[in-house]
Amino acid sequence: MTQRKRIAVLVSGRGSNMEALIEASKAADFPGEIVLVLSNRPEAKGLQTAAAAGIDTLALDHKAYPDRAAHEAAVAQALDAARPDVICLAGYMRLLGRNFVERFLGRMINIHPSLPVSYTHLTLPTSDLV
Repeated sequence: MTQRKRIAVLVSGRGSNMEALIEASKAADFPGEIVLVLSNRPEAKGLQTAAAAGIDTLALDHKAYPDRAAHEAAVAQALDAARPDVICLAGYMRLLGRNFVERFLGRMINIHPSLPVSYTHLTLPTSDLV
């Protein structure tokens, strides 16, 4: 079997999508292992759920940072430390800046079901998709 991908999950609340990922990851043939659950809200129930499942958690309260860029820099640093192959935005309710998205381009997926189709794509030159 190939090595499982390292997955980081970002949540802002209850974490129902994250719970489904945790449950799915228990299967022997699931291609990934959740190595970090990170939230911008320290009170997020998803953090408690992940901790109860034995997954490392981290809360980086966006209100504790002077601006979006400073918060995103802290999130990026935490992600770099966790070394994820895949970053799942599972109900992460923060808009992410261009630099953050470009830094993790190709490794990030938004699985939140409420986003309208018009907001779920990035317009990139074709050469960037190869």
